Amino acid sequence: MNLRRPRLALTALFVFLLASLSASAQIQEIGDGGPGPVKGQHITAEMVSLAPSVSPGGTVQVGLVLTMEEHWHVYWMNAGDSGQPPKVIWTLPSGITAGPMQFPIPQRLPLGPLMDFGYEDLVTFPMDISVASSAKPGPVHLDAKINWLVCREVCIPGKAHLGLTLNVAQNSPAGQPVGALGQALKLIPKPLPAGMSTAITAGRTDIILTLKGGSKETDAEFYPYDQDQILNAPDQDVVPTADGVSVRLKRAAELTALPLTIRGVLKFSDDEAYEIVAPVKAGEVAFAGTPAKNASAASGVTAIGAIGLAFLGGIILNLMPCVFPVLFLKGLALVQSSGEERKRLRSHGMVYTLGILVSFWVIVGVLLALRAGGSQAGWGFQLQSPVFIALLASGLFLFALSLAGQFDVGLSMTSVGGDLAKKQGYTGSFFTGVLATIVATPCTAPLMGAAIGFALAQPAGITFAVFTALGLGLAVPYLVLSFQPAWTRILPRPGAWMEVLKQLTAVPLFATVIWLAWVYGQLFSAQPGEAADHIARLLCCFLVLAIAGWALGRWPLNWRSTVAAVVLCVVAIAIPLTTPKPLVLKAVPYSQAALDEARAAGHPVFIDFTAAWCLSCQVNEKLVLHASDVESELTSHNFVVMRADWTAYDPEITKQLASINRSGVPTYVIYPAKGNADVLPELLTKSVVLDAIQRDSK
Repeated sequence: MNLRRPRLALTALFVFLLASLSASAQIQEIGDGGPGPVKGQHITAEMVSLAPSVSPGGTVQVGLVLTMEEHWHVYWMNAGDSGQPPKVIWTLPSGITAGPMQFPIPQRLPLGPLMDFGYEDLVTFPMDISVASSAKPGPVHLDAKINWLVCREVCIPGKAHLGLTLNVAQNSPAGQPVGALGQALKLIPKPLPAGMSTAITAGRTDIILTLKGGSKETDAEFYPYDQDQILNAPDQDVVPTADGVSVRLKRAAELTALPLTIRGVLKFSDDEAYEIVAPVKAGEVAFAGTPAKNASAASGVTAIGAIGLAFLGGIILNLMPCVFPVLFLKGLALVQSSGEERKRLRSHGMVYTLGILVSFWVIVGVLLALRAGGSQAGWGFQLQSPVFIALLASGLFLFALSLAGQFDVGLSMTSVGGDLAKKQGYTGSFFTGVLATIVATPCTAPLMGAAIGFALAQPAGITFAVFTALGLGLAVPYLVLSFQPAWTRILPRPGAWMEVLKQLTAVPLFATVIWLAWVYGQLFSAQPGEAADHIARLLCCFLVLAIAGWALGRWPLNWRSTVAAVVLCVVAIAIPLTTPKPLVLKAVPYSQAALDEARAAGHPVFIDFTAAWCLSCQVNEKLVLHASDVESELTSHNFVVMRADWTAYDPEITKQLASINRSGVPTYVIYPAKGNADVLPELLTKSVVLDAIQRDSK
C-alpha cells in the first residue's frame, strides 16, 4: 500500500495489516491469457475490444473492465491518501504497440480520516493498440499481465493473466463506441476548450484554483495528478463566478516549495471533466468558502430573515470581548456628559453610527470587488492577511496598555488627535465607530453566521442591506442611549470605580491580542520553523510598543516623549512587517549517515550544532552564518551545511558533540572531505568562518 502522510500512518498500517490477513501469502494469478471474464476476490476482470480486427497502420481501442462487488473500489492514477492504481504489462508481437492506460473521471472515496480517489461498481480503462503499416496480415495475440488493489475496509491485491486475439487485415472496419468501453471513452477527461483558462494562487495554507471563460458552474472537484500537493480529505470549497468557478484546496504540508504548475482533472459532474495545467502564483487570496445560498435554501433563510438575524447578531456583537471595551468607554463618556444638550448627544450617537456604517460599507465594497474579480471573501477576510493582523494586534495591544493605566491618551486611537477624543468631538465619535468595526471583525456573534453566509451569495443590493443591518445592530445600544439620555440613570454614577473598571477592560483586549498572535502564527503553519520566527518578531513588536507606552506615561503631555513614542511605534510595527532575507544556502538535518555520505562524495561539511533556546546560537546565525559573503563562500567551495538541532535531546547529536570534546551548544565544526574535524570558537565572526572555509576546503 502506498502511504503519503505521516498523520495517517496508524490508520493506513491498520488497513494494511487487515489486507495482509485477508490475502494469501502469495497472490494467486487468475486467467489463462484469454479475454475473460475471470473472477477474483470481490472483483471480476475482463479484456474487451471495440473491433475484432485492425488494419496495418491502424489503431483499435481495447479496454480493461473491472467489476467490483458492492462497496468495493479500485483506484485512480493518483490513488489519494492510500492505495495504488491498476497496472497492465503487455507482451506484444513485433509491430504492435500499446498506449498508456487511460483513466475515466474518478470519484472521492472517504474511509475514516483518509480520502482516496477511484471507482466503485464498474470501471473500464481504455488503451490504444497501434499496428505498424508493415505488420503482416493474420491473427495476433495481445498478452497482458494485470495487477490491482481492491479495497473496502480491507485491501486485497490481485493479479490476472488476460489477453486478446485480433486479426490484422486490410480495410478492417473501425469499431463503434458501444458497451462498457465505448462509455468509458466518453468519460476520459477532455482538454480545456479554447477560450477557457485556469490560474492558481497558492498561499501558506490554501490553494485557490480559478476557471474563467466558461459558463457559471455550481459544483466542482479537483483531482491532482501529482501527489503531496493538496490535502485530500478536507472538503473543497466551491464558489461560482460570473464565467466559471473558484475552488479552494488545502495545501499539503509536504509542499514546501511551490511548483511552476499544478496539473490535474477539474470535474463538474460524473460525465464532464477537463484536464488542466495551471500556472502557480504565490500569494494569499481571500475566499468565502462554499456558497451559502445552498445552505440557506436548506435552512429556509430569506432576505428579510437574514436582515433580522444580522441586526440581532450586531447587537450581541457588542458583548464580544474584542468589542465591549470600546462600547464601555463610550458608555462612560455618555455618563459623564449626560448633562449636555440633548441635541448634541443625539448628534454624537448619529456620528458614531455613521462611523460604523461607513466602515461596514467599505468592507462590503471590498467583498463585492473581490467577487467581481473571481475571488471570494467572507466576514473577517482581513484576518487572512499577516499585515492586517500585525497592525490590528499592535493597535489593540497599545490600546490595552492605555486602559491598564500605563499612559493616558483617552481614545486617541479613535481620533485624528488626542484632544479630539478627550473632548468627545464628532471626529472622535466617528472614529470610535470605525474602531468598533475594526475590532469586531475577528468576532462572530450568534446569529451572524447564517446571515453573513446568505448575504455573500446574493446580489449586491441584498448584501449591502444585510451588512447595513449588522452595522445598525452594533451601533444601536449607544445610539438608543444618546437619544434617551434619561436611560443613563440605570448606569452607575461616575466615581473612582470607573478607573478600576476601565483597567479591567484591558484584560479582554490582552486576551484578544494573544488570540491574534496565535492566528498570526497559523498563517505560517505550513513552515513550523518560520511560524515560530514570525511570532517572535510580533512579540518583539509588542515589547517596543510597551517601551513607547512607558515613555508616554513617564513624561505625559511632553512633545519630546510623544515624538519618541511615535518613532518607537513605527519601529515596532516595522519588525513583524519586514520580510526576513531568504537563505541562499539551505541546511540539511544532521545525521551520521548524511555526514559520511557527503564526505565520501568529496564534499567538506559544515555542521551547526544549535538549539532554539540558545541565544548565542541565534546571534551567530543571524550576524555571521547567514551573511551573504559567508553563504557565498560555502556555496562556491561546495560545502554541505548541516544543522544539528539540539532543541530537544537527541542522543546521536550528543554522541557527536562528545566525539569532539564538547558538551553543549553553540558548537561549529568543519569536516574536510579528508582530514580531521576543525572545531571553531563558540562566538563567531565572519573572518573566523571565512578563514576556516579557505583552510578546510583545500
